[in-house]
Formats: sequence, structure tokens, C-alpha cells
Amino acid sequence: MEQYLINHCAPTLASLKTANLFNYSFASEYELEAQLLHLNTLLAVKGVSLTMIRKTADSALIYVYRSRKLALDLANKTASCMLKKLGYTDLSPESAIAHLAERINRTGDFPHEIGLFLGYPPGDVMGYIQNSGKNCKCSGCWKVYCNECEALKTFAKFAKCKEVYKSMFFRKGKTLHQLTIAV
Repeated sequence: MEQYLINHCAPTLASLKTANLFNYSFASEYELEAQLLHLNTLLAVKGVSLTMIRKTADSALIYVYRSRKLALDLANKTASCMLKKLGYTDLSPESAIAHLAERINRTGDFPHEIGLFLGYPPGDVMGYIQNSGKNCKCSGCWKVYCNECEALKTFAKFAKCKEVYKSMFFRKGKTLHQLTIAV
């Protein structure tokens, strides 16, 4: 699972981004639970948590996040207004994640507000919802409806981060713990 974290979550590990999601194929539920326990223990001191959002017979959707950053994102006036309209009554990270997981598991789809849980700008999430995913200014890690220039800089920063983390982990032997920034 460490390789998945490096490949899919480097900006979160580097504290550049609130959260990331990835699908993880597992051989046994015991192995999955053991991996999550180990990584949560290892990364908790750095401010990073992992939780399972959805599980099938052989794969799990893993949400990797920084609780402090998520709390700030969810407290944003635009974000909290959107979430409250969607039935989120408690915007503490743990409760909001549980509500998001329930929505994902009930519908089988990703609700559009998931962008707020991934650190996307609330204006872009709102733009995506209002435009049904069309008419964006540009597209990268997410569809941009507001500040195109800032988003392009962020996309480049995330891409560079992933490149550096992959090199440090796979070629230079740095550990996941070493690469995760404490905040």
C-alpha cells in the first residue's frame, strides 16, 4: 500500500493538498486491515490519516487526508453552505467523512461535493455542480471554473511533487515516513 500512497497521494503527504483517494486491491480483509492499522500508526504523528470509504470483495476505496486541513476546508463559508444544503449536519472531519462514505455507498457514485473533501476550491466545486461538469475554463486535477491561473500553478506543483516523491521513494530509497511532512 505504501507504493499506492507515493503514486497517488504525494501532494497530501507533502502537505500541499488536503486529501487524495485511491482504489486498493487486496488479497484478504486481514491484510487490508493490517495495512491500514500500520499506516495509520506510522503517519498519525505526521498528521495524516487513512480511512476506508468503500469496500468490495477484493478492493477498497482509501481516503488519505490531513484532518486539520480538512477541518479548515469544511469551515469555509461557501463549502459549509453547500454541504449543509446536501444534508451534512456535522462538519467535523470524522462526521463529514462518515456522511460522505454513506452517500458513496448508498448510490455507488461519487457525489460532486467530494471535491470539497479533496481540497478543491469551493468555487470550482460549485461551478462544476452548476454547469454539470461542462463549460470549465480548464481541466487538470479538477475542472476549473474560477481562478484558472492559480489552478494551473497548483496542477504543476502537484505534478512536480509526484515526480520528486516517486524518485525519492523508488530510486533513492527514502521511506514513506521520511517523505511525509509533519504539520
